[in-house]
Amino acid sequence: MKRNTAYLPLHEGRAPAYLFERMVRLSGAMTSLIIEEYGSEEMLRRLSDPWWFQAFGCILGFDWHSSGLTTVCCGALKEAQKRYRDIGIFVAGGKGKQSRKTPLEIIEIADQIGISQGEDLVRTSKLVAKVDSAALQDGFSLYHHCFFFNSSGSWCVIQQGMNESTGYARRYHWLSEHTKDFVCNPHFAIEDLKETNEDVLDPSNSSSSNPSFYDNSFILNMISSESENSRQACSTLARENPQKTLNLISEMRDESTLFAPSRHQLTPADFFPTRLKALHKALIAAYERDPKDFQSLLETPLVGPATIRSLALIAELVFGIPFSRKDPLENVPKRVEGRSWADYSFAHGGKDGIPYPVDRASYDRNIEILEKALQKAKIGYSEKKEALKRLARLSQETIPI
Repeated sequence: MKRNTAYLPLHEGRAPAYLFERMVRLSGAMTSLIIEEYGSEEMLRRLSDPWWFQAFGCILGFDWHSSGLTTVCCGALKEAQKRYRDIGIFVAGGKGKQSRKTPLEIIEIADQIGISQGEDLVRTSKLVAKVDSAALQDGFSLYHHCFFFNSSGSWCVIQQGMNESTGYARRYHWLSEHTKDFVCNPHFAIEDLKETNEDVLDPSNSSSSNPSFYDNSFILNMISSESENSRQACSTLARENPQKTLNLISEMRDESTLFAPSRHQLTPADFFPTRLKALHKALIAAYERDPKDFQSLLETPLVGPATIRSLALIAELVFGIPFSRKDPLENVPKRVEGRSWADYSFAHGGKDGIPYPVDRASYDRNIEILEKALQKAKIGYSEKKEALKRLARLSQETIPI
């Protein structure tokens, strides 16, 4: 699986209407031209590359390093697909409540375009979200999930989580053609803002706001190769009698180890009996499903972060089977590029006036150029198709009987 990660800081403010309208038109035209020239599989590959996606957002005129670039760019592509219909890929999901509509939107689109992979795509969407929220607990809470796919059933996912204590977001990219294992070593590359935020991301900086180097003791990385034995142990524990597993948890009364959030305040949901009740329901659901492996366990309804963390801790404390506490950013090779994605913000400017206010005249002129190029490309394609049809008819007429 190709899965990339990017760090982005939180910026306040929304894309103004004048800019978003242009983003829809330009993103639709660029996507259509790329697919016309290279095919929809290539567009999915580019979206799965965090460096390319970030440069794409800069071209569209959003803040060059804001976490909002993710949600706004995906939203613009989704609106372009809805408005123009034939940009070559389909988009489902989005930010917050919209992300929970992803399965329904995938099925609706699959029915509209007449493909049979709708249910499989829904399963993939749900599993990808579960992996980054339950199997990988790295301090970032998911709030955005966007699912892109084509008529052949190929797909990519862009989803993003926020670390409330640091104000930074982490973006995760997935690509179907590299999928081999959903739950083991899916990382491909990592992009962060080290070049432009050395004071924040420098390992020597001990500030608590440092998003790359916070306390790893709370990290649960069940998708690391180091967690293979723990994954097996978790699925084995899930097949045990739920009450037996619950008794083991009850014996380990240190709920701060099992369930501690990053905040200090207590809420009603933090009281141990309440958490045990919810955990009991999840264990029953897992037991009834009889998961054959860790992926099956993840796909079980009601099984979430607390269940996975509890099972992993039982395996570690009772059976001596450790899980990985490494941040997924560690030990992942950095890609080297000839230029920074920020260079592309000079194409039209940026929403907040950096590097300069959006140049609407240049933006509109470039949209017009691209839309005319796309129109010519489509006309050329139609002419080629008609010529092939005429050639086929001529061939049939001249074949001797």
